[in-house]
Amino acid sequence: MIKITLPDGTVKEFAKGTTPLEVAKSISEGLARNIISAKFNGTTVETVTPLNEDGALVLFSWNDKEGKTAFWHSTSHVIAQALEELYPGIKLTIGPAIENGFYYDVDLPEGSISEKDFQQIEKKALEIARGKHDFKMRSSTKAEALEFYKSQDNQYKVELIENLEDGTITFCDHDTFTDLCRGGHIPNTGIIKAIKVLSVAGAYWRGDEKNNQLTRVYGISFPKQKELTEYLALLEEAKKRDHRKLGKELELFTFSQKVGQGLPLWLPKGAALRERLENFLKKAQKKAGYEMVVTPHIGQKELYVTSGHYAKYGEDSFQPIKTPKEDEEFLLKPMNCPHHCEIYNTKPFSYRELPKRYAEFGTVYRYEQSGELHGLTRVRGFTQDDAHIFCTPDQLADEFKNVIDLTLYVLGSLGFENFTAQVSVRDLEKPEKYIGSVENWEKAESAIINAAKEKGLNFVIESGEAAFYGPKLDFMVKDALGRNWQLGTIQVDYNLPERFDLTYKGSDNELHRPVMIHRAPFGSMERFIALLLEHTGGNFPLWLVPEQAIILPVSEKHEKYAEKVLISLENNDLRAQVDKRNETVGKKIREAEMNKIPFMLIVGENEENEGTISIRRHGGEDLGALTVKAFSELVTKEINSTLKSF
Repeated sequence: MIKITLPDGTVKEFAKGTTPLEVAKSISEGLARNIISAKFNGTTVETVTPLNEDGALVLFSWNDKEGKTAFWHSTSHVIAQALEELYPGIKLTIGPAIENGFYYDVDLPEGSISEKDFQQIEKKALEIARGKHDFKMRSSTKAEALEFYKSQDNQYKVELIENLEDGTITFCDHDTFTDLCRGGHIPNTGIIKAIKVLSVAGAYWRGDEKNNQLTRVYGISFPKQKELTEYLALLEEAKKRDHRKLGKELELFTFSQKVGQGLPLWLPKGAALRERLENFLKKAQKKAGYEMVVTPHIGQKELYVTSGHYAKYGEDSFQPIKTPKEDEEFLLKPMNCPHHCEIYNTKPFSYRELPKRYAEFGTVYRYEQSGELHGLTRVRGFTQDDAHIFCTPDQLADEFKNVIDLTLYVLGSLGFENFTAQVSVRDLEKPEKYIGSVENWEKAESAIINAAKEKGLNFVIESGEAAFYGPKLDFMVKDALGRNWQLGTIQVDYNLPERFDLTYKGSDNELHRPVMIHRAPFGSMERFIALLLEHTGGNFPLWLVPEQAIILPVSEKHEKYAEKVLISLENNDLRAQVDKRNETVGKKIREAEMNKIPFMLIVGENEENEGTISIRRHGGEDLGALTVKAFSELVTKEINSTLKSF
């Protein structure tokens, strides 16, 4: 007999060789019908994997993230089989599950796959799925696996196998199809009821531009057709909300090939919006005791060697800038924290002077691969709302909780109410990824977990997601389309203070090492604005929107009154414009709607005679005629209801 521990702490005894599916059946038949994947002692297993030792078992359904991963990974096998049958001579490479769906990279012998082929691929894949073929795992020796793929002349699978240890190699079979695979599948293909091929793209083998270019087939699948229909409707809505499309329509930002890929140019409206976001955070930071600093866009290479960033991120940075001086090299700044460490080091500090909180809207540069660039969400130059707090170990808990409060204030003021906090810790099996002592890592991880508990955050712990120098608390925000994004981040760091030899004089008159907190509530201005655009569909909060109102004179003779209204609004700190174009009021309203201006103020003979404005809200609601003062008070009240003081 073996003892199986369930997630609620219940321990049950089963015969050796019992499968996760049988465990589920022992609980209820309904549970067993919904179980599609499992994890035993931290390792993903099949639902039919025999369990031969004591351990912890977690069962997953479609509603669990791990269940979806197994579902989509299994569908990638079905798609691969369909592609093999439709394109003789095709070479398969890898086909993982991703956040939404899966992809499979293939090497086509000739021709290409285009959108006109999608329906045929889907039809073939669904035909295979309806066969209700079981997914079966089997072990293979390295020699057998190599022989199998050499006989198929598949150099990609051969390369993968050559990097595996004998005794760790497994295949997955279903129907007439077999594929090199580590496992993690649903019970059979029949659970897959709906499949959609979403797109195709080029992808280099192993992400290296020196290797062959492959065809990447993206897809998604569901256990019900209704769920696919709903997902496709969300995709259509996402296209309408695409920040690249809205950014162009609202004249916020642009890109130029002459300036360079991934280097955004902010247009006047976008620059003003950024400035309002910066001022919003600066005001809250000032109340929280931060001091603003400014650091250069470059630094000597040695600075980033000391910090460890060059060793970890050197390949993703722009190449060193050589100067006329021999052996002198600079880097475009990949991070702000080394510069802030040097600011701290400009003078000795006493424990009485801590914490020191340095904040900066600092632009940093990373050389992202061109194929990974995407609008404002993946760029090569971006501005972080960065700050670094240097404090004593005794101050760490309170400082960390204060940063949580600031981050929650920022997210709440911008309408991001639905989020999960993620505590990102080390991967204990890969210590080489991190710098610093185990003791310091344990202290830092405990501090974050305790702070998250004390603030009552809904949080999860993710292994392997920490920064190389320390663990962090990431805010995973769900947008209006149900998508998850990582926005604000707070990190605890015991390592950079050691690498930069930062000290303070304690109450014992001895030198001690401060603890460092890295934090960025927005994350980066570029990415935050992109996500805010998509979340709101371009309908920004009233306090942030570039133009809060547009004044529409009915005819040229009412322009003088319109200008008078504009001055009154500006005196009340409202942002407005007068549209003096020789167009009909109807056309001006339609264009103001497209530009997502919250209020349209129509002024004609009646309004001028009565000293009022006729107000139309974005979306068509008629608010009637009000005085400028009454309208200003209405707008101010709306702003105050969403933008509470910190």
